[in-house]
Amino acid sequence: MRAFSDPIFHDDAKAREYLESLRWADGRFCPHCGEAERTSPVEGKSHRAGLYVCLACRKTFTVTVGTLMERSHIALHKWAAAFILMTASKKGMSAHQLHRMLGITYKSAWFMAHRIREAMREGSPGPLGGHNKVVEADESFVGGKAKNRKSRKVAPKEAVFALVEREGRVRSSHVPSVNAKTLRPILVSQVSRKSYLMTDESAVYPKIGEEFAGHGTVNHSIEEYVRGYFWHTNTAENYFSILKRGIFGTYHHVSQKHLKRYLGEFDFRYNERAGLGVSDAERAAKAIKGIEGKRLTYRRTHGQAPET
Repeated sequence: MRAFSDPIFHDDAKAREYLESLRWADGRFCPHCGEAERTSPVEGKSHRAGLYVCLACRKTFTVTVGTLMERSHIALHKWAAAFILMTASKKGMSAHQLHRMLGITYKSAWFMAHRIREAMREGSPGPLGGHNKVVEADESFVGGKAKNRKSRKVAPKEAVFALVEREGRVRSSHVPSVNAKTLRPILVSQVSRKSYLMTDESAVYPKIGEEFAGHGTVNHSIEEYVRGYFWHTNTAENYFSILKRGIFGTYHHVSQKHLKRYLGEFDFRYNERAGLGVSDAERAAKAIKGIEGKRLTYRRTHGQAPET
């Protein structure tokens, strides 16, 4: 992880150069028309640093145009710090914590965090598993606690379905209910049929398991959690333990509307974890690269005008 004494966390010019090095690693291009050969810095004291002009379409642009950071008034060095904080914090970083550490409003920190989660979202992921690989499938529930100390209203429990490739990646989904009708489409579309499927004893899985190379189960109802070395769903249980510690311990309450974004955040950190050889700096850089070609307005997340 970059030390917080690093200039990119304190100097906007250094932060901009860092972002440019990531987004334009193969050369600067115009986000308006895609021109990669004829772009030039806009010179002159009246123009801000980092402003470029495309000689093809004659439009100006900066490194944030066409990204999740476009039109944000938050300083770039604070964006860099937020990316590092959210990608390096195993159990997440609350908007209140970002608001205090970055010196921005809570509303801005909340919206900023959602945009970073959008950057973490996988684009076009391939199937999990494959020949001689095991994918564990399991479900759990989050929620069921009061939204705040003063509220007597208890948030409903929400079902989360996770597919975890052993020594590999995870993909979790917010599902309306736990049954074959909701789980089968996710399983068959996101897991290679050549995989060995491992589940608990739930009646949901036997028929679906026939569609894969093999299907094994452990019976949690009789307190059987591991049989030998191969038979278990402990990898999926480990993912859920991290997710729940984050949601209950860091975020405290996650709405049904935004649960999928939080799942994407936890999936990203798990998939880019140190155990797979990914450093904190590499994880943050990969998240920053995910800002490309995405927009997330405050109206889409909250239904009001933004304060950024």
